[in-house]
Amino acid sequence: MKIPAPEKLIPAAVGVLAVVLLFDWLWTDVKFDPRLPGGDKRPATTAEDTGPVKIAGQLTTFDGKPSTITETWPRFRGADFDCISKSDVALARSWPQEGPPVIWSIEVGAGFAGAAVFAGRVYLLDYDNANKADVVRCLSLDDGKDIWRYSYPVKIKEWHGKSRTMPAVTEKYIVTVGPKCHVTCLDSTTGEFRWMYNLVREFGTKVPQWYTSQCPLIDDGKAIIAPAGDEVLMMAIDCETEEIVWKTPNPDKWAMTHSSIVPMEFDGKRFYIYSADGGVVGVSAVDGAVLWKYTDWHMQISAPCPVVIGPDRIFLMAGYGQYDLGSTMLKLTAEDGRIAVKSEFLHDTKVFGSMQQTPIFYNGHIYGVGMDRKVQLACLDLQGNMLWSSTSTNKFGHGPYAIADDMIYAMDNDGLLRIVAASPNGYTELDRAKVLEGPESWGPMAIVSGRLILRDLKRMVCLDISAR
Repeated sequence: MKIPAPEKLIPAAVGVLAVVLLFDWLWTDVKFDPRLPGGDKRPATTAEDTGPVKIAGQLTTFDGKPSTITETWPRFRGADFDCISKSDVALARSWPQEGPPVIWSIEVGAGFAGAAVFAGRVYLLDYDNANKADVVRCLSLDDGKDIWRYSYPVKIKEWHGKSRTMPAVTEKYIVTVGPKCHVTCLDSTTGEFRWMYNLVREFGTKVPQWYTSQCPLIDDGKAIIAPAGDEVLMMAIDCETEEIVWKTPNPDKWAMTHSSIVPMEFDGKRFYIYSADGGVVGVSAVDGAVLWKYTDWHMQISAPCPVVIGPDRIFLMAGYGQYDLGSTMLKLTAEDGRIAVKSEFLHDTKVFGSMQQTPIFYNGHIYGVGMDRKVQLACLDLQGNMLWSSTSTNKFGHGPYAIADDMIYAMDNDGLLRIVAASPNGYTELDRAKVLEGPESWGPMAIVSGRLILRDLKRMVCLDISAR
């Protein structure tokens, strides 16, 4: 979810431009928070301080129709949280000179929010700049036409984009997290409003730098959210009743990062992993109790999610600005009814780290794009050692990637899409095509039934990548 690349933050035009921007922001509701690191010091802790806690929204319907395609990509990183398509549809190994066919293309508000797909519908958290509103959009997978929109007013200034998060969708609910931490639940078919929580006003959440990128999780009919606020670190909300089922206390006052919650099962226990600014934690799915905590790995700005590696390991990557940290592998063990956690290795960014995107564990290896200025696609073994990387002429920036049909689909900052063999034997590029104009083509991908949904800063496209 999407943190600006360092080259986008080069301090050119610091003089007059900085003065103008500072004047503009000082006359808004934004307050500076000096504890945040990074090249851009303008925090987004506004949270509509003088507005209502619950914001009234509006539902508008259109003439778009759902597709008959039933395959889903229902949340960030797909149904299994691994960014791997399980579709049976064969995909093309090469494209025509003009690239893969475009099924539809639409304009979107500035941001990096990716699409979820469920029951022939495409769901997107967008921003309506003209009306100053977050907009939950439901589109047809066939042609990109709107089926319905639900919008609620919230003022958001351009801050390396606006919308960033991906919805979570089931047959009954859609849950979104807005840039300023408004958690909204709607009926996923009709768009009818169910409930809203304002994390800043109700839980004391501090909106992360560049707005939040935490994508929601729906598990067993409950929305799992990490406010990381004054008293509550994580909570489960019953999607049907709006009742908070459990809360995890936050005695260490850990703050929200850009990372999202990931579920895992170990030793007969199901828990949710969250990487906050003070450490990594495993929270019981039953009652919110903390099952384990690891504080030797922490960062104030963390974008990549924890990656579950097999039955008992968790791979962590450094996020924006943490160049002294690169990657580590946590090993879980069962000891006297509790879960113990230790690190098996710690590599700096010269070996591997990830700026924005979350690497993919596939067939016993880890694939991802490094966070240094080489920004090359790489394959790692489970000791974190690099087996191969793309050449210096094949840089991938900080764009998204996913795996389908034994191929890595990876897009760079400027909308250049490559397909690369997902193999530990070396970097083998199969084809490439310019599919978006850019810039900042950072939004997460979705792959369903031979269709690939991508976006850059202001446009979303659906491509036909099937072999047919």
